[in-house]
Amino acid sequence: MNFDAIILGAGQAGPPLAGRLTQAGQRVAMVERKLFGGTCVNTGCIPTKTMVASAYAAHLARRGGDFGVQVPGPVTVDMKAVKARKDAVLGKSRTGVESWLRGMENCTVFHEQARFLSAHEVQVGEEILTAEKIFINVGGRALIPDMPGAKDVPFLTNSTLLDLDVLPEHLIVVGGSYIGLEFGQMFRRFGSKVTIIEKGPRLVAYEDEDVSQTILEILEGEGIDFRLHAECIGFEKREDGIGAHVNCTAGEPQVVGSHLLLAVGRRPNTDDLGLDKAGVAIDARGYIQVDDQLRTNVPGIWAMGDCNGRGAFTHTSYNDFEIVAANLLDNDPRRVSDRITAYNLYIDPPLGHVGMTEAEVRKSGRPALMATRPMTKVGRAVEKGESQGFMKILVDAESKKILGASILGTGGDEAIHCILDVMYAGAPYTVLQRAMHIHPTVCELIPTMLGDLKPL
Repeated sequence: MNFDAIILGAGQAGPPLAGRLTQAGQRVAMVERKLFGGTCVNTGCIPTKTMVASAYAAHLARRGGDFGVQVPGPVTVDMKAVKARKDAVLGKSRTGVESWLRGMENCTVFHEQARFLSAHEVQVGEEILTAEKIFINVGGRALIPDMPGAKDVPFLTNSTLLDLDVLPEHLIVVGGSYIGLEFGQMFRRFGSKVTIIEKGPRLVAYEDEDVSQTILEILEGEGIDFRLHAECIGFEKREDGIGAHVNCTAGEPQVVGSHLLLAVGRRPNTDDLGLDKAGVAIDARGYIQVDDQLRTNVPGIWAMGDCNGRGAFTHTSYNDFEIVAANLLDNDPRRVSDRITAYNLYIDPPLGHVGMTEAEVRKSGRPALMATRPMTKVGRAVEKGESQGFMKILVDAESKKILGASILGTGGDEAIHCILDVMYAGAPYTVLQRAMHIHPTVCELIPTMLGDLKPL
């Protein structure tokens, strides 16, 4: 069967690209081997943030007395109800994506595994599809670490943990970054004992040390145990559960828990595509190598989303679609290098980050200015009883352009966009400093903070 374009994977970049291509009159084959919507819809943003909301409700209920609200009896969590709510939310999104694609004019949907036969031929089930343009959007999955005993004990990943409808008595989490911290806090608020094991000396090591330390203090304050400097992690079955061996500077040499979550990274879903048959180059970790416009080394083949190693978020995947569509259909030469680093860590309170870290600015040697403000000085945070964390912003002393910022605090995941938009505009920080923001908000303190810049 011949098409104008074949799209492999119905994640965040594939379906909207199918929409644009079919609107342009092209015949598109959309191939999805498993779940429509990709990681975000099925095992990422939507289900986890739905469960984070349930955990927040439990946490707030327990704090009712702080607000003068009396909750009769102890707060308990019905994990079957939490799971049912999560399943309903993600199910609606997944069905929406599939229905959109199946109802799309000029789009033929194949629910099968795809494998390349050549640069322009793909076998899908019993069919052989051909096209001059092929777009790979196959995403990624949890990395299973080669740690002693890992294959000998039952373990969970970010995907399988979502299927639990019982509350773990003691959840051991290996990995102190996004996935591990979000799930760790979530299940602690549901009522589990939680221990997080991190090989490095601090959490989320790519953040500045003050950010890492504050995150640690926030989560320790909720009763989560941490084992840092865990250089020799291993596992064993025990009669009383799962034993996790650690080699830390302090604490017992082994942690025993009822459940184990491995959250040590991701790997691309590229190992069963037959990329060698197409001649598509990958790096040592299996990520498809692409240029600044997401073209592979093979003419007519592009790679979008998590499988290209140029971003690991829903927003970077969707932006990949925008870049490809702009170049192919709009005569608009957009590039990956045009975008500014931006992401959120959805613990509570959340961390919003854009641009460079303080460490990166210092390493660059450029003259810079910095300002910080604790959330205890942000009226909106105090009013909500959520004044943990701080804000930090960095500015180029010569150009006056904003270099980067971190907001660790209530509303930080939204407030960070005030800064991001000014950075995209290429405007000096004074534009934001002189803006009149609405009271009471978190954003209103950003101009005030910018009035207190000091040399780095």
